Amino acid sequence: MKRDNTPWQPVTAAAVDWGETGDPSSRRFGDVYYSRDNGQAESRYVFLQGNELPERWQDWPAGRFCIAETGFGTGLNFLMTWQAWREAGQALPGLHYLSVEKYPLAKADLARALSTWPNLAPLADELLQQYPGLLPGQHRLLFEGGRLTLDLWWEDVEAALPDLASHGQPMVDAWYLDGFAPARNEAMWQPRVLAAVGRLSRPAATFSTFTAAGEVRRQLAGAGFEVRKVAGYGRKRECLRGRLGQPGGAPDANVDTPWDLPACQREAPGRVIVLGAGLAGTTVAAALARRGTEVLLLERGALASGASGNAQGVLYTRLSPRHSGLTDFSLQSYRFSSAFYRGMFASGDLRDGPDGALCGSFHQCLNAQELGVLAAALEAVPELASVLDAEAASEQLGVQQSASGYWFPRSGWLHPPAVCRALAAHPGIHLHERCGDISLQAAADGWRAVDSSGRAWDAPCVVIAAGAASATLTALHWLPTQAIRGQTTRLPSASPFGDLRAVLCHEGYIAPARAGDHCIGATFNPGDTDMAVRPADHIANLATLARAVPAWQETLAQLNPAELAGQVGLRCASPDYLPLVGPIPDREAFLLDYAALRRNAKQAIPRRGRFLPGLYLSTAHGSRGLTSTPLAAELLASMILGEAPPLSRELSRALAPARFIIRDLSRNRI
Repeated sequence: MKRDNTPWQPVTAAAVDWGETGDPSSRRFGDVYYSRDNGQAESRYVFLQGNELPERWQDWPAGRFCIAETGFGTGLNFLMTWQAWREAGQALPGLHYLSVEKYPLAKADLARALSTWPNLAPLADELLQQYPGLLPGQHRLLFEGGRLTLDLWWEDVEAALPDLASHGQPMVDAWYLDGFAPARNEAMWQPRVLAAVGRLSRPAATFSTFTAAGEVRRQLAGAGFEVRKVAGYGRKRECLRGRLGQPGGAPDANVDTPWDLPACQREAPGRVIVLGAGLAGTTVAAALARRGTEVLLLERGALASGASGNAQGVLYTRLSPRHSGLTDFSLQSYRFSSAFYRGMFASGDLRDGPDGALCGSFHQCLNAQELGVLAAALEAVPELASVLDAEAASEQLGVQQSASGYWFPRSGWLHPPAVCRALAAHPGIHLHERCGDISLQAAADGWRAVDSSGRAWDAPCVVIAAGAASATLTALHWLPTQAIRGQTTRLPSASPFGDLRAVLCHEGYIAPARAGDHCIGATFNPGDTDMAVRPADHIANLATLARAVPAWQETLAQLNPAELAGQVGLRCASPDYLPLVGPIPDREAFLLDYAALRRNAKQAIPRRGRFLPGLYLSTAHGSRGLTSTPLAAELLASMILGEAPPLSRELSRALAPARFIIRDLSRNRI
C-alpha cells in the first residue's frame, strides 16, 4: 500500500445503476448490492444471524467486539448491525466495525441508496454527516460517544487485509464476507485474501457469507475455519457459515524489516499514566477513557499552559499534487479531527463562539501550476476542498483577496484550552495539575511517575505527551526534535477586521474574533526558547498580514506594536514534520539488532523491534496539533489496547518514533 510520489487523486467511485424500483446495482461487476426481495431481511439472516449476533454480545468478556467486512457497498450491513447493537442495550461491549471497499459509493449515491430504508434514516443521517466521500486512505468514524467505531478502508482488499494481518496480531471476532459473487469479483475471494481473514481472526471468531462456492469453502477451511453449509436467503439455495478452529496457512513473506512491530505482546492495561495535559495528552487520555481505561493525567503546570494555550488555533491541513506520508496523514487526520470537533460542538462539550467555530478556511496559494493540477482532482471531493479564484475567495471571506487558493468548508478555528478542558472532563480521567518536574522510574509492574513534591503514581503503561519537554524524560535524549518559538498577536475586533467571516491562512493566519480579539500569527523561530513577548515579532506578524490583505495595510500600519498583547509558545517539531506517535524503542537494542543496515540499507532483517515495555510517545505535532492529535490518539489507543489500527501499516511506520534510529543506521550516521 505504498503510494509515495504517485499523483494524488480521489479513489474511483462505484459505477451504480438504478433499477425500476430504485435498487442499486454495480455496473462494474454486474451484480446487485443487496437482495431486491428484501435487503434488510437478507442482511439480518446472512450476517447477523450467521454470526450469532446479537446473542454473542451478551456477557462478552472483552471491552470491544470487532466485526470486519469485505465490501462496504451501501453500508446496509453496518446500519443493520448498529441498529441491532443499539436495541440490545447499553451494557454491551463497545463495537468496532472495519470495512474495506475499493470502489466506494459517491456520497450522493449513498444517500439515494439509503433513502430506501426509512427505519434506518436516523442512523443513515449520522453516517452521511461523517462519510469521507472519495478521499483516499483509511478513515475512522466515531459514533455513540465513541462507543461505536467505524473504520472505512478505501483500499483493494487484496492489499488491505494482508496489510492488517502483517501486524501478526488477531483483531477480528466476526466476519461479513460480502463482496460481489465470486464469479463476478474473483479478486475479492483470492487465497491470499481468505488466508489473511484466518490470520486476523481471534480464537472462536466466526464468519458468514451469502455464497456457497466450493473454492471459497475450501480456502476458508484452509485458513482454519470449520465451515458448514446452511440454507441460503431467498432464491439462494445455500450459503456458508463457520467458526475458527485452528488458524491455518503461513503468513505472507515480509520483505520489509519489521522493526515497527513489538517483539513482545503485552496485555491491555487497566490504568495508564499520561504525561502532559495539552492537546496531545488530553486527546490520548480521552481516547483511552472512552474505552474504559482509567487514566491519570499529570501536568507540570496548568492544563493547556504550554503550546496548546493560544487563544485561537486553526484546523489546518496540507494539499499536494503527489502522495507522501506527510500529505496522506495530514489529509486523513484533518478529516477525522474536523468530524471529531463537530461532534464535540453537537454534544455541547464545546460552545460555538467562545470555544471556536467551524466556519471554513481559505488558504492562499501562489503556485498557479499546483492549483491547476489539483482543481480537477478536488472536484470529486468537495467536502474536502475546492479551488477558488480571488473574487470567489473575497466573497467567501468577506474580505478583499488578491490571490487564489483553497477553500476548506469543514475547517475553522478553536480555542485549544477549551478543547483540552472538555476532553479532560471525562469521568475516567483523573487530572493532576501543577506537578512541577516529573520523573519516570521503572517499577515492578510497570512505571512510577514522581512529581516535584514527592507524590507518586503507578501504572503498567505511560504515554509521554509533553511537547518540547518530552525529550528530557527517560531514555529520550536521542529524539531529533527541536523547539520552535512562535509568537501570536492580538488585534482588536474593529473595522475592517470584524468583516472577516472565515479563517484566512497565508504565511500566517487570522481567524474571526473571539472575545473581542483576533489572534494572528505566528512567528517561526527554530531553536529560540525566549518566552518573552517581543514587539519586533508583533511587527513581523502585522507585516505578514498586510501582505496577505493589502486593503488592510493602512489600518495595520497605524497600530502600535508596543501596545499589542500576544502569547509565546514553543512548538515541538521533527525533521520530517510528521509527529512521533507509537511505542518508544530501546535504542541500544535497536542499534544491536539492526546494525547490519549500516552496511546494506536495503537488507531485510527478520527481527521485530525491542521497545521499552509499556512506554509510548505522542509529540512533535508542530503547528498542526489541533489537526493531528485526535487521530494520533486513536492510533496510540489501538496499539496499547490491541485493537485494529486506524491507519495503514505504512503510515503507522511513518509516525513511529523508532524511524529515526532506522534512518540513521541506514545512512551509517550512528
